[in-house]
Order: sequence, then structure tokens, then C-alpha cells
Amino acid sequence: MPDVTTLRALSGLPSAPAQLADSTLIMIDFQNTYTRGPLELDGVTRAIEEGATLLDRARSAGIPVIHVQHDGGEGSPYDIRAEIGAIAGPVAPRGDETVIVKNHPNSFIGTDLDERLKAGGAKNLVLAGFMTHMCINSTARGAFNLGYTPAVVAAATATRPLPVTGEVVSAAALQIASLAALADMFAIVVPDSTALPD
Repeated sequence: MPDVTTLRALSGLPSAPAQLADSTLIMIDFQNTYTRGPLELDGVTRAIEEGATLLDRARSAGIPVIHVQHDGGEGSPYDIRAEIGAIAGPVAPRGDETVIVKNHPNSFIGTDLDERLKAGGAKNLVLAGFMTHMCINSTARGAFNLGYTPAVVAAATATRPLPVTGEVVSAAALQIASLAALADMFAIVVPDSTALPD
């Protein structure tokens, strides 16, 4: 059996994350809609706790923190005017932390995220949030394509089971496959926040 490697390694791209002190943290869609009901994610409580730990580290390090919130419109599961669309309490923005509202899975589409990052001289991004297969996936790929170096904190992400061709893909299978697809080229995937050097 041949050695298993990634396109990232074959391309000579970094395999280790940048220091947290040299990064910008982007907290994506940590919204209440994922904590209950039809969109409740497997392991969501644990992922929010890890997100809170990561957020505390970022605040202590004094690095830029950007919260992204998806707005699906009034009455939707992503209605930011309602409690269901609010950012969960443990990871809620504080003080003057930036909040960007988006309408697409890729946080760069239809927002000023790229402009804000470029204005701050950002290069290294740390991504956390929901859902792994959707907005984390889309935003990490978008970041890579724009020239950023994204790192995804696996323990601060989560997803849910999905149906396809008459079968159901478990949340665990979808989670690991989504992270593996990102790690092949688009992002450095780390297990948890402790893997990010200060």
C-alpha cells in the first residue's frame, strides 16, 4: 500500500499552524439554532465549550476576533432578530469585537470580511464553528483561494447526519471526511485549541 499523503504536503505548504499571536480568530455561526431542534448538531455542547476556550485564549492574546452570524431571514432557523439565530452565550461577542452578518455558506461572499482582514494585515486565520461540512468547509476554501492560511480547530466544529442516495451518513463519518478534505489542501486541521502555539 502506498504512503498516504496530502496535496498540501506534496505542494510544500505549511503543515503546522502559525502562532496564535500572529493569527485572527474567526468564530463562524455559533448560533442557538444548532443547539436544539432539527438542526441540532452531534457534539454541539462540547464544540461550544472548545470554542469558548479558544475565544478566551484569543482574547488573552489580544488578537483580532471576528464573529460571523448567518441570517436566513425572518422566521427562518437563522433569524438573527430572534433568539434562535443569536450567537450562543458562552461564545457571544464582547466589547468591540466585530460581528459580520452573512447570507451564504462562504463567509467571504457578500460581506466585507476580506476587506477587514486585509486592512488589518491578516494572513493566518483560525476558524471554528458550524457546520463543519458547510460553512467551515466553504469559508476555509474561500480563505485559501484568497491567499490566507486557514487553520481549523476540529474540536470546535460539529455537524449532523445527512441523507444521500437512500442512505444516511453519520455525523461522525461526515465530520472526519469534511476535515480530511480540508486538510488535503485548503487548511491546516488541528485537533483542539491546545495544538495552536501561543
